[in-house]
Amino acid sequence: MSNKMWGGRFTSGPGAIMEEINASIDLDRHLYRQDIAASKAHADMLAKQGIITADDAKKIAHGLDTILSEIEAGKFTFKRALEDIHMNVEGRLSELIGEAAGRLHTARSRNDQVATDFRLWMRDAIDGLDAELAGFQRALAEKALAHAGTVMPGLTHLQTAQPVTFGHHLLAYVEMAGRDRGRFSGARKRLNESPLGAAALAGTSFALDRDMTAKALGFDRPAANSLDAVSDRDFVMEVLAASAITSVHLSRLAEEIIIWTSPLTGLVKLSDKFTTGSSIMPQKRNPDAAELVRAKTGRVIGALNALLIVMKGLPLAYAKDMQEDKQGTMDALASLSLSIAAMAGMIADLEPDASRMKKAAGEGYATATDLADWLVRTLKIPFRAAHHTTGRIVAKAAEAGVALHRLPLSAMREIEPKITDDVFTVLSVDRSVKSRTSFGGTAPKNVRLQAKKWLRKLEKEKS
Repeated sequence: MSNKMWGGRFTSGPGAIMEEINASIDLDRHLYRQDIAASKAHADMLAKQGIITADDAKKIAHGLDTILSEIEAGKFTFKRALEDIHMNVEGRLSELIGEAAGRLHTARSRNDQVATDFRLWMRDAIDGLDAELAGFQRALAEKALAHAGTVMPGLTHLQTAQPVTFGHHLLAYVEMAGRDRGRFSGARKRLNESPLGAAALAGTSFALDRDMTAKALGFDRPAANSLDAVSDRDFVMEVLAASAITSVHLSRLAEEIIIWTSPLTGLVKLSDKFTTGSSIMPQKRNPDAAELVRAKTGRVIGALNALLIVMKGLPLAYAKDMQEDKQGTMDALASLSLSIAAMAGMIADLEPDASRMKKAAGEGYATATDLADWLVRTLKIPFRAAHHTTGRIVAKAAEAGVALHRLPLSAMREIEPKITDDVFTVLSVDRSVKSRTSFGGTAPKNVRLQAKKWLRKLEKEKS
């Protein structure tokens, strides 16, 4: 038999393969709250405009509330033959209230319905991710404050560069997460327009009050162009782009945790809560949580790529291709949410080995730049000349097999006779980090100020 929702154009139902490829209920059933909320707002507006009667609107609202209760109680039967959440809700509504249910779809289409529902769902998802990212920032800032003076090696090219503090390193990720939250916030602002009332693509001849439904659903305004309203998936791509960047940030930190926890470096320890063992090697403690965060980044980036490819060749307005926007997106945002939670947990859990970090920070002649700066500041040597002189002194220390601060003054004077024993005040890693007092620098007092500033900001957001 034909699908009753399609009307009289069809005389028979779809084939089994068509039904399988066409149905989206397995995914868009997750939009049930949003779909019911949008339907209630639409019915209220239709009644206010005199398009349906107040009595029908009341019946519709009561029926929708019943359906919501049934779904949340697990008593609702989703039917693949009805394809999607919209038809499943409308079909059950018809069983509950009869003819009045058929008036709900006046002046709307599944095209503007799904666009509205998915915007509402994405808005809720963004709010959830923002709260989770704030928790991640809080974990980072608290750990940074606790380790504002813990010295560690700062690397470039994965080679020893200059000493920094562990707190300073963690605050770099607080800044990244702040930008991530900003991207989600911007995406949320741009998506907060209501497609409802755009109907299939051209609007409708009914005298709708689209401002009313937009306001009822918490949108800033109705979408201004009906074609764009039903065919736009920028809001999904933008959120996925923000998610991909966030995932990359998490993956970078995950990679560092994997390196830090390796016995080859031994800079950080994770507890049993975030590590696993081996089925054959009893000594193993694997940082699997970090590895899985790193791996899930591929799923998020893949979802963005997939949707970009789906959308790239679609003419206006709606096409069924857009049904593919949900599976990857829902999986990606769930993966991101789990990754944020795992990473926040690992940050709270991990403990640095301060003595090993400090020792590593002094290896590789990490205070060479401090020596060059001393030559510039004290002896007034141009930096390029100081750089060359320092390189020669480092080479001499390497030849002697000693650390820079262990090289005798006499050996330094063979290269630059004006050097005094005051130079040793800048060659330790502790003095090096304490000297980096410029705004944004690694000096412990800077780190404490920045960590406290972030914690105050995050606490203020909660209130």
